[in-house]
Amino acid sequence: MSPVIVFHNPRCSKSRQALALLDSKDIKYKTFLYLDTEISYGEFVGILGLLRMKPRDILRVKEKEYLENNLNNMNLTDDDIIKIVLKNRKLIERPIAIKGEKAVIARPPERIFQVL
Repeated sequence: MSPVIVFHNPRCSKSRQALALLDSKDIKYKTFLYLDTEISYGEFVGILGLLRMKPRDILRVKEKEYLENNLNNMNLTDDDIIKIVLKNRKLIERPIAIKGEKAVIARPPERIFQVL
């Protein structure tokens, strides 16, 4: 059985809470430190597909990089947004949990169980 992969930011309380929930149920997982590790364009598009979301749907709009990159411009294409996000991974909402063909943004953290 494959483990849950959690896109994790150790500084994020919601991310830590999601891992604590998995620990409390003895569920195996692997963390992916997405801020430290590059994500390819194809991998990111695949994750969006599993989430059934558009790039704009997973943006952290309160990050300074959101305004610095003009992401409030509704004329930006999905391709434009993906390219910006991949250069500024801090903009990705977290935690994202993936297991097989299921994925969810675990906000609130209890949503992490939806991938099981």
